[in-house]
Amino acid sequence: MELDPKKFAALLDKIEAEADEFLLARNQMVENDKERNANREALTALRKRARTTKTSVLTPFDSMMKDIHVSSTKPLVQEVCSTCGSHDSSEPTWMMLPGADLFAAIPFHAVHTMLEKDEEKMKFESKKLQSLVKEKALFISELRALADNISPGVIRSLVALKDKPLVM
Repeated sequence: MELDPKKFAALLDKIEAEADEFLLARNQMVENDKERNANREALTALRKRARTTKTSVLTPFDSMMKDIHVSSTKPLVQEVCSTCGSHDSSEPTWMMLPGADLFAAIPFHAVHTMLEKDEEKMKFESKKLQSLVKEKALFISELRALADNISPGVIRSLVALKDKPLVM
């Protein structure tokens, strides 16, 4: 069975377009990982500066139970930021503003809050790109572009893998 040259050219164009999108998504994943690592390093530096870890700051309930013997004039539950801890949250912290080569002194609490929100956004973007890469790899495989190296069944089984075990 021979393909019509026009159909074959159209198939090659389709494979090339999908492969381009696949490579762009992979490159974007690499860039996002670099940015996520830099963000994580900044958060770690802020935690070191505040002398806290993710679990070192007492929860409001624990701090209430620790200080229960103190007079009742102060509030029983005090909100404590898990990153700031007992560190002065209004202390100016130098931060390079995103999208500009400009440094600004921003309160400590605002800096780490912005970084934590960025971390959540980047985590979401990373998962979205991972699923896009899987989808593109499966589509390219189904077009038989990789058939001489990897069968579509193997690609399909790899794409269908989940991080979490199936609970029955």
